[in-house]
Amino acid sequence: MLVALAVGAGTAGVAKVMSGPPMIEGSPDRVALDVPTSVPSPVPTAAATRSAAGTVAGTSTAATTATSSIAATTTTTTVAPTTTTTDKKPRPTTTTAPPNTSAAGQVQSLVNIQRAQRGCAPVTLDSRLNRAAQDHSDDMSRNGYFSHTSLDGRSFVDRAEDAGYPSAGAENIARGQSSAQQVMNAWMNSSGHRANILNCSMRTMGLGLATRGYYWTQMFGY
Repeated sequence: MLVALAVGAGTAGVAKVMSGPPMIEGSPDRVALDVPTSVPSPVPTAAATRSAAGTVAGTSTAATTATSSIAATTTTTTVAPTTTTTDKKPRPTTTTAPPNTSAAGQVQSLVNIQRAQRGCAPVTLDSRLNRAAQDHSDDMSRNGYFSHTSLDGRSFVDRAEDAGYPSAGAENIARGQSSAQQVMNAWMNSSGHRANILNCSMRTMGLGLATRGYYWTQMFGY
């Protein structure tokens, strides 16, 4: 099985990719690496909006009252029965969201583990980048090519903009790995791909996987 990787980065409207024959050993399989020339990080035209949902702990209250009265005379003593009332509201139920078991969710989790070790903020999945990445993986699988440049000449920046995302920052692609762990191992063992994953300026991520041939596309945004 031939396993291939490619990495890309570009400014808005510009992407350069160089392909060449270098080979690296990343596994028992042969891994072909295509590394583009480096370019300055783009200044985002629109910052990605991130929101964090705060969690407010539910409160429970308990009210307990006790009354007691004693009336006494010289001959009799009357003790009123003690009454105790307790009003407890049920504690709120805490629900833990199930883990995202999709390919995108699995890769995102692995990416954020690596970013945390580097001291970078986690990336969030963006539906627009997911769509652009999936379209590119499907196109490569359907037409049998492996490149950052689509057959119609579009770069990853163009594809992100077409999907409605204005500030794409980088793209990694791979072919032949059958699991999220395998593709992340391959990317992390390649300096160019690893640099994209550990770029602390990135805030969002999208991922596409075409299982016919296992074409992976990972896109990052500012």
